[in-house]
Amino acid sequence: MMKQRKNQFGKSPADGRAKAIYIKTLFHLLCLMVGVSTLSGCIEEFEADISFEDSNVLVVEGTICSSKMNEFILSQTQPVNSFDEPRMVTRARVSVLGSDGSEYKMQENNGLYTGWIGELAPDVKYCLHIESNGEVYESEPQKPLPTEKIADVRGVQNTPESNIDVLVTPDAPFDPNKPNYYSWTYDETWAVYPDYTTNIFYDTEKRQAVRLEHQFPELGWKDATGTGILVAASSNYEGHHIQQLKMYEIDRSNERMYHRYSGLVHQRAISRAEYEYSLARIQASSEMGGLFSPLPSALPTNIRCLTSNKHVIGFVGCSLNTSEYRFFLNAIDFSIKYPIKEDRRKWFENPGDMLCCNLVNEGLFLCVWQDERMMGRTLLTAWASKDLLDVRLKGAYIEEPDFWSLEENVSY
Repeated sequence: MMKQRKNQFGKSPADGRAKAIYIKTLFHLLCLMVGVSTLSGCIEEFEADISFEDSNVLVVEGTICSSKMNEFILSQTQPVNSFDEPRMVTRARVSVLGSDGSEYKMQENNGLYTGWIGELAPDVKYCLHIESNGEVYESEPQKPLPTEKIADVRGVQNTPESNIDVLVTPDAPFDPNKPNYYSWTYDETWAVYPDYTTNIFYDTEKRQAVRLEHQFPELGWKDATGTGILVAASSNYEGHHIQQLKMYEIDRSNERMYHRYSGLVHQRAISRAEYEYSLARIQASSEMGGLFSPLPSALPTNIRCLTSNKHVIGFVGCSLNTSEYRFFLNAIDFSIKYPIKEDRRKWFENPGDMLCCNLVNEGLFLCVWQDERMMGRTLLTAWASKDLLDVRLKGAYIEEPDFWSLEENVSY
């Protein structure tokens, strides 16, 4: 299947698939939490008590973002003993409303509501408006938060045996006199090479090796979307300026680091309330329904049902912009642990024409034709299966991403 080419910001169809997996995981976690008993804990500003019997609770995921395509996912919790596919909320009316009377309507596709939102006004408050099953829900109106640019993203390997830590540093904060809160996600792209290359093939009609360049692509790329969301507060940093915060690490023995790696970091300023919601969700995810895991009633939320006392799970933030930073890591700059591989080619000495034809019919490709018979020596040949020669069979695509030719990191 052909891989769609990524644009300069690194977006690809894989982003949507990864997001769906993430939402499904979150959904199952929330379903589990509905039926788990817990001790009472610290409840933040937004509180919505949910009884143990309460199910079919609306789950809302998404962020109001300026000048980009917005996505909101609506689903419902299921009983604790159910691990079926999430029940998506369909045929809802979803829109973003501004206090200035502006409205951006979302289009629905099986529980995923998308729509382009133009440039948001910094002094206008926006909310997500949902009409579903006779109920009306709205998120807390809020002004869109501006986000500083990203000053630097770098990979650091503390020892030759260490994995590579990816560290992020935002620009100096707009207001250094108060805590700042951020959320980060990232996308990945890395180079993939075949196990072997060949520029010859065996012609079964001529019964000899023939030179043929570019039978198979010799370079490809793979993409991935980082799992989870990192959030942080600037409280413990001088001048509330976060410096070299570890986002994630890359295993030094992972194929991502065998050649060249690129990451695209997305940074968004968030409110304290959204930060607290994210922390609570991360805690719940790590404890997976343990004794002290917060119930959905303990998760902060800024979404209300205006027509009844129905509960809602989720938090809708509002951003004036999202900052991005494209960075590159080269294997030559790190201590990479490469796997020890056996030679998986099949070697034959002085093969006859019949054997060579049979090898071709078996789907093998000629890689080595070392003919020294004129010097009184032998003909040595090596043959490989297609999966060892074609990077596309490794899950890679071969159309070079637009950004791959960049030689330096770029801040957007």
